[in-house]
Amino acid sequence: MESSHMDSNTRQGEEKDMKISTLTIAAVSATALTGPAFADKLDDIIASGTLRCAVVLDFPPMGSRDENNEPQGFDVDYCNDLAAALGVEAEVVETTFPERIPALVSGQVDVAVASTSDTLERAKTVGFTIPYYAFENAVVANEGVEMSSWEDLQGKTVGATAGTYEAIWLEGKIDEWGEGEFRPYQNQADVFLALSQGQLDATVSTVEVAEANVASGNYDGIKIVDKAPMVPDYVGLITLRGEYGLIDYMNLFINQQVRTGRYAELYEKWVGEGEPADLTIQGVYR
Repeated sequence: MESSHMDSNTRQGEEKDMKISTLTIAAVSATALTGPAFADKLDDIIASGTLRCAVVLDFPPMGSRDENNEPQGFDVDYCNDLAAALGVEAEVVETTFPERIPALVSGQVDVAVASTSDTLERAKTVGFTIPYYAFENAVVANEGVEMSSWEDLQGKTVGATAGTYEAIWLEGKIDEWGEGEFRPYQNQADVFLALSQGQLDATVSTVEVAEANVASGNYDGIKIVDKAPMVPDYVGLITLRGEYGLIDYMNLFINQQVRTGRYAELYEKWVGEGEPADLTIQGVYR
């Protein structure tokens, strides 16, 4: 009888221990589920009341300054639209092309609305949205240089803004041909000034920028020669790589810009009449 009584007490103790363990696990799980939520960049922007956008302002018609020195252009309006959707004020922070990613990483800006090509190399550092614009590229030459097609770039002195899609393509062509010279510049204005002054024979830029700079009269003696045989340059909005909440929000924003007709409206306003580029790629989900 004594042994049976001890066995009963042992079983009761074990059952009690199991109940305590179960309750402890449940409590820990509940704490983990109901613990403090950590705000992401999207929450931070809304709480701050300001969206800081890096925008390149020597890249018309995407970004430039008007006669009152105020920012204007497609990317400027896009930043303003995004801020309005978030219910905050827009703050345009002027950057050069090479400064876009450092400005993000250092915390100077929240996002870059800066015609940033969505390369795999850049995606190692920053997070990209789906494309919000797509460029084709043109060859622009000094009028004193005999050129009639893009192939006449061979053997010439060419330049572009360092690190850009155009610069990477031009450098690759110089290496492929084994002749000519590539010169990198800090910004787009310096490239076109060098071209106008005869320091460069030619450059490659987006069709939009080429047409805007030729029409502006700011750069004498330059001409559009030909389209460059480059695949469309898809550009996305960028922010820090791990800010998935903000990236998801901006993806939806881009989608709504297109389906509401705002994308087409901005294209007509800043680029001209015609159909804006298709932002989708056949056979690809995203």
